[in-house]
Amino acid sequence: MINENAFIVFEGIDGSGKSTQIKMLAAALSEQGMSVEVTAEPSNGDIGKLLRSYLKKEKVTDNRAIAPLFAADRIDHITAKGGILDLLNRKNTVLCDRYYLSSYAYQAIDCDMDWVIELNREAQRLAKPDLHIFLDLPCEISMERVKNRGETELFEQLDRQKKIRENFFILFEKLKDEENIFIVDATKSPEEIAQEIRNKVLCTE
Repeated sequence: MINENAFIVFEGIDGSGKSTQIKMLAAALSEQGMSVEVTAEPSNGDIGKLLRSYLKKEKVTDNRAIAPLFAADRIDHITAKGGILDLLNRKNTVLCDRYYLSSYAYQAIDCDMDWVIELNREAQRLAKPDLHIFLDLPCEISMERVKNRGETELFEQLDRQKKIRENFFILFEKLKDEENIFIVDATKSPEEIAQEIRNKVLCTE
């Protein structure tokens, strides 16, 4: 069983079902008596709000300028009052919707991947996840879900999502010796996916 005050991150391309699975895992862990907090990136801090304006295309900048902003928002998210370290120090299990693997995969479309990794080295040092859960979904399905949601964001085009998914798998091989990554088939029903995640997190397999 995973220790209390663990840090668990959910990753995936857009429309992969992260929000649903985070809610389901939070409920399952709460039933086990754990204190659970849910957070997300971009954060709700000032830098995160600026990032959201670029992702929603309300503001425009060179995509290469976005990578350092994500890294800065992540440090703020980790160290701020009520941020990741604060939550962990108060013995919470923290579930986060996206973290530095997303930066590596998404920003590597427009930037050198190793450069993005180095930008986030301090975040990795400060708050390295105990587990990354990657919800793997074909890009065509993910984009159909995004389309049904309405307005699309900066990275939500099929060709970009295909490259992002490819980048994730490059990362999994590259980081296999330093990150704990669990890949889940997200084409299954939400209940089946949730059970697989619970089995992994609670070590009931």
